[in-house]
This record gives sequence, structure tokens and C-alpha cells, in this order.
Amino acid sequence: MKNSDNRHGNGEVCSPEWGKGAHENGHGSDSDGVVLGLDGGTTSTVCVCIPLLSFSDHNLPNTVPILARAVAGCSNHNSVGESASKDTLEQVMAEALCKSGSTWSSVRAVCLGVSGVNHPKDQERILNWLRDIFPSHVKLYVHNDALAALASGTMGKLHGCVLIAGTGCICYGFSKDGREARAAGAGPVLGDWGSGYGIAAQALTAVVRAHDGRGPQTTLTHSILKVLGLSSPDELIGWTYADQSWARIAALVPEVVSCAEAGDQIANKILVDAVQELALSVKAVAQRLCLCGEDGNSSFPIVMVGGVLEANKSWDIGKEVINCIHERYPGAYPIRPTVEPAVGAALLACNFLMKESEGHCNS
Repeated sequence: MKNSDNRHGNGEVCSPEWGKGAHENGHGSDSDGVVLGLDGGTTSTVCVCIPLLSFSDHNLPNTVPILARAVAGCSNHNSVGESASKDTLEQVMAEALCKSGSTWSSVRAVCLGVSGVNHPKDQERILNWLRDIFPSHVKLYVHNDALAALASGTMGKLHGCVLIAGTGCICYGFSKDGREARAAGAGPVLGDWGSGYGIAAQALTAVVRAHDGRGPQTTLTHSILKVLGLSSPDELIGWTYADQSWARIAALVPEVVSCAEAGDQIANKILVDAVQELALSVKAVAQRLCLCGEDGNSSFPIVMVGGVLEANKSWDIGKEVINCIHERYPGAYPIRPTVEPAVGAALLACNFLMKESEGHCNS
């Protein structure tokens, strides 16, 4: 570990080596044990520790007891490299276990929802890291972070789809018979135009086009220059390429919404196009998984996650996306999660472990 001095509120040091002495002694002293849920993104990684829960699709938990919560940096291996990603995951799990008073050997299952997990090779890489950390009895599950976001809205039930629209965007779905599908999520270069980055980048392009005569005038020019402290659209070039952070550009979305609400047609079209893109992703996933049933009218949840989908005064992007989806799938219904994705991942760990146990009992 590069940074093993992780202190929590009472000053106790949480080292990743803490509790590892019990590895060879089976399941540790806790009779029921705990599970860990992780949500790993390009900005931060959150880990929660909860008791092992038992529930069914018809008896979902109303509340989730959180024993401990820890936060670390980026764990996307595509962004920080494999070594730093592995260190971050181990660090945040160690801190959560330490805060909860649990040991590595008291863990029954771990579920990671990590951005950048887009292929079985990505899953196997992280699973190999985890196998070096945990005793052999611990069940390990690794998925894309969209699955954790879905579970945060359905409280661990795997059915329906999640639409994430923040800096980036992705739609991920899961059918009742276990099939999975995704749409978008390939990054701004490959066309995530419904994302915060996509919306803001189109707004910046509109300002430049208006300035050089290739496009109509727009109030986006005054609004964006004012918020950035610039005096001329010419300065946008230097500002944009000085730091090409996706999040930095996506932060301009509120300016686009404000201009659209004030009646600017260019800003309005950018948002309408974003709504169409986001709705198209959900429709694609729903069709591939037949979430609407054979008659096209069956109900299924759409978990809505991300700042772009939050209510924005009168121009509510999330509401418009649902309205667009309802034109084809009237049974779709939105869910705003009441717990964070890391808790969703922990509930998935409980769900997966319980289904495995049921399978063994029935075999």
C-alpha cells in the first residue's frame, strides 16, 4: 500500500494489514458476518460495510443498517493505472472494516461496482486482486458501476434499467431471467451526447459558431463567458484546451438550462437533443431485454441517477426523458434512489450470496 495511514474519527489507524491475521482461521469470530459494497468511479470510491441481510424480491429491505462508510480516490484502472486502482480499493475496504470493528475474515461477500469494468477481462483482473486480499470463503462479485446504481433504486432487486446522466452517461438493464444489456457509456469521443459533457460541449461549439458567423446568435455566449470570467469567445479556445477535464466542461450544464428556460432556441435544441439521446438509450435496452413484455405494456423500473436528470426549475431533463420513453413504453416508471450506489452494491452482495445458498440447497 502506498498510503496505509487511514485514520477515522477517534484517531485509530486503519491499516490494510489490520485483521488479516485471521485469514487462515476460517470465518473469524462473527457468527453472521458482514458484506462490503463498493461504488468506484472516476472521481471517488465509496465503500460501505453492512450486516449480512436476508431478503427476497417480495420482501425488500425498507432501511439498510450501515455499520461504516469510507471514501477514497479514483479506482478506475483506465484513469489511474492498475497499481493505483488496486491500492485504492484495498485502502477503502480496510478503512470501512476498521471503522465497523470487523475483520477481513468476518466478510461473507464483496460486491464492487466499478467504472471501467466493460469486459470479462476487466472483471477477472479485479477478482484476482480481491483473491489476494480475502480468505477463500469470501464470495466476490465485480460489475460495472451501473449495476450498483440500478440496485440502489431497486434495493437489491435485479430487474429494470438504470439511466445515469452526469458528466458521462450510460443505460444498463437487467431482465428477470438474468440477461443484461447496456447502451451508451462509451465516453464523449464515441458519442455520449446526452451526458453533461455532451450538452456543455455542444453549447461551447454553438458559442464559437455564433462568433465566427457559422451559426445563429445565442444568449449562451453572454452566459458562458460571464460564468467563466472571459471577455471574448476567442478566449474559449485557450480555456477549453488548458484543461480538457470532462467534469470541468460538464459543469456548464446549468448555464445551458438557464438559457433554454429564458427562451434561447439554440440552448433549447441542445437539451431536446440530449433528451432524445437519453431516451433512445433506455428504449434500446428495454427492447433488447423485452422489459415491456410481449404486449409492450408491462411495467419496469427506470432508476434515474446523475445531476443531469435532477429537476432543473421549469426545464426538467429527467421528466422530459420519461415523457419521451412513455411514448413507446407506457409501463415504464421512474425511481429516484434513496440510498447511494455503494449501498446498492452491498445489497447485491447479500442478494447474490442468498441466491447461491438457495441454489446449493436445491441441488
